[in-house]
Amino acid sequence: MLVRFLRSIAERSPTFVMRMFFNIYPPYFGSGIKVEEISSDYKYLRVRLKLRFYNRNYVGTQFGGSIYSMTDPHFMYLLLNSLGSEYIVWDKAAKIEFLKPGKTDLIAEFRIDDNLLNEIREKTKTGDKFVFDLPVDVFDLNGMKVAELSKTLYVRKKSDKPRQAAT
Repeated sequence: MLVRFLRSIAERSPTFVMRMFFNIYPPYFGSGIKVEEISSDYKYLRVRLKLRFYNRNYVGTQFGGSIYSMTDPHFMYLLLNSLGSEYIVWDKAAKIEFLKPGKTDLIAEFRIDDNLLNEIREKTKTGDKFVFDLPVDVFDLNGMKVAELSKTLYVRKKSDKPRQAAT
């Protein structure tokens, strides 16, 4: 019930309000993660991981867990809002490769386009699930790639009829 209530607020709220909620979300706030921009059409989101004394690892660079955290829910969030409430969207898996140490603030940009949305609608129109990967790269302030991620997402169109329990 609480989740439905929060989702209904998110669906009716301008993106600047959701950006504010992301930025006060305790795991983000406490890790130095800040959502800087969400486009009004939900096709773009930019997030920054600030390098702070409390999120450095043993050797003084960005903590790998924080690098992953900065990328965690954003494709799911963009797809949920782009596709609408008749779709189920979940993060299913992720793979991260750290390429070099993060010695500055880090930036990740998430983009979805109409081709992807059309492909999702086509592959799920009969109620089938569609599982696919989306890449996102993390860059330092000098434009050097620090990490490559692949997010695996699950999308299914909600059925009009209730699902039956397996017997």
